[in-house]
Amino acid sequence: MAPPLRLNAVAFISPQNHPILIRTFEKGDELKYHYVAHTSLDVIEERSQSNGPTKSNDCYLGLLYAMDEIAAYGYITPLKMKIVIALPLTDSVVRDAEVIMTFKALHLAYYHASSNPFIRLHDTPAGVGSAKWKRFRRKVDEISRAVGGGSVPS
Repeated sequence: MAPPLRLNAVAFISPQNHPILIRTFEKGDELKYHYVAHTSLDVIEERSQSNGPTKSNDCYLGLLYAMDEIAAYGYITPLKMKIVIALPLTDSVVRDAEVIMTFKALHLAYYHASSNPFIRLHDTPAGVGSAKWKRFRRKVDEISRAVGGGSVPS
């Protein structure tokens, strides 16, 4: 049996390529995962341009790239919201079905958070760091724990 996935980081990026949330689950590596999220945007744009019109089930972009000890996977919603997860590179096989289920859970968490009529999505300077987005950050942490049982930042 393959070991469970372990998320190192999750990034939510707006259709205008502004980071909405970059949540890291490794202490002291925040800047590295900001870099991973931003470099993933180039690959996501390239793949979304080359595929032309996509079907609703073609949101999963697969492995974007591997760098150092990190594998970056991408997902783009029908409204062009981008989600990037960083997994540690291991010798074990990463099943696409597990990664897709993780992306769908993260997408659903964002959908529920953005459906709140009292939250402005991209107007506030604090963005997802504000107190109104606390439930969303907590849900992302729960998904990380459920996927791999990893540690979650406080």
